[in-house]
Amino acid sequence: MLEPARLLAEQGFAVYVLHYFDRTGEVQIDGLATIARHFPAWMKTLWDAVSFVASQPEVDAERIGLLGFSLGAYLSLSAASIDSRVRAVVEFFGGLPKEMKFFMRRLCPVLILHGEQDKTVPVAEAYHLQQLLEKRKIPYEIQIYPGAGHGFTGEMWRDAQVRSLAFLRKYLAGEEALVEPRLG
Repeated sequence: MLEPARLLAEQGFAVYVLHYFDRTGEVQIDGLATIARHFPAWMKTLWDAVSFVASQPEVDAERIGLLGFSLGAYLSLSAASIDSRVRAVVEFFGGLPKEMKFFMRRLCPVLILHGEQDKTVPVAEAYHLQQLLEKRKIPYEIQIYPGAGHGFTGEMWRDAQVRSLAFLRKYLAGEEALVEPRLG
């Protein structure tokens, strides 16, 4: 998913793409057992990455956001629930693991983007996250795409990009970054 990274970089965001599978040597996920076994190591990778990013001179450590797809969205939300350095999360067809409710210390603003017909991560995950955010009075935006599955294409993908950019500008960039996005 390098296209969102390219788009954000073109709009002036410092962008880092994390390869958390490298920590455990995975190349693909073969089931929930693999996820459960490696989730803590991947979370540590994300924590280390946020620490690295926060130390970079071109990065404002007060404006760190995460964008994740599927498992990456679960990791991003999990990290944001315990790491106050994360100020915004854009999550594509993911959710917050139920186990994180025991460890959750906080959560930041979240943009939830999900397909209504997702068979990999059911849309119920998006609605559970929405309920949690409402209960805790945490700002969020949600877009459920009718007929979409586990991934977006065409107009839905363009809409998700525009929403993501606007959300990150709102919660990370501040008013000084109000520039119209160029989407190709």
